[in-house]
Amino acid sequence: MSNKIGWIGLGKMGFPMANNLLKGGYSLYVYNRTSSKADALVNEGAVLAESIPVLCEESDIIFTMLSDDQAVKGAYLGEGGLLNGKVGGKLFINMSTVSPRTSAELQEMSEAVGARFLEAPVSGSVKPAEDGTLLILVGGTADDFRAAQPIFEKLGKMAVHLGSVGAGSSAKLAINYFLALTLQGLAETVLFAKQQGINAEDMLRIVNEGACGSAITKLKTPTIASNEYPTAFALKHMAKDLRLAREQGISFPLAGPLADTYKQALDDGLGDEDVMAIIKYLERS
Repeated sequence: MSNKIGWIGLGKMGFPMANNLLKGGYSLYVYNRTSSKADALVNEGAVLAESIPVLCEESDIIFTMLSDDQAVKGAYLGEGGLLNGKVGGKLFINMSTVSPRTSAELQEMSEAVGARFLEAPVSGSVKPAEDGTLLILVGGTADDFRAAQPIFEKLGKMAVHLGSVGAGSSAKLAINYFLALTLQGLAETVLFAKQQGINAEDMLRIVNEGACGSAITKLKTPTIASNEYPTAFALKHMAKDLRLAREQGISFPLAGPLADTYKQALDDGLGDEDVMAIIKYLERS
């Protein structure tokens, strides 16, 4: 398979991921609704496609990294979308987090026009995307996974083939459920300690030096200590992922209240802040 890659979506995650492919020596065509977001990549040798059909025509493997189901469906099925042209033999790889149902629909529609489809959502935020150390959760055929593996190696430290399309999306919702539990648990722990007269820095030190400490608690400690939440993974995306998990039937005792809390934080205006801003909502609610 040739090295001609198309990339749609240059947001906080998509840009550094596309950049890693460019640095990895791939010929890269890029498309983004706001074309100026591609300027830095174009300066490094990427080609800005004027439309999705042009990108698709010039590429053999096309990646999408977009915000949600609606945006992904628009890129595939909308006017001038990926599936409206001559796409026989091309491999589409969606790295966005969408519902397993959406992934299955895109696979079926891709195959109907002679294309192939992988889902490959990622676990990790902006820094791992920049460093090429994401975890890539893949659903699709073994042959397509093998074809994409050399590219995945430029994007992440590990790509796991989990089975057929739908498995990758399900795994992503599961790991983000755990992430949401962890971050809200950390927030509640710090706030409860403060209510008892223990300052946040001391409580965070206790967490991080003990058995409960983890990479994510250590990563979020500076943001809690400073009460500033620059966006690595936006809270609105976590609220969306918990909604999708609910739609998939998650019904454990903590699942409903957890999803409700993140939705309430979203409605309270915290959607564009980092997911750790859940502590701000809990503190003032």
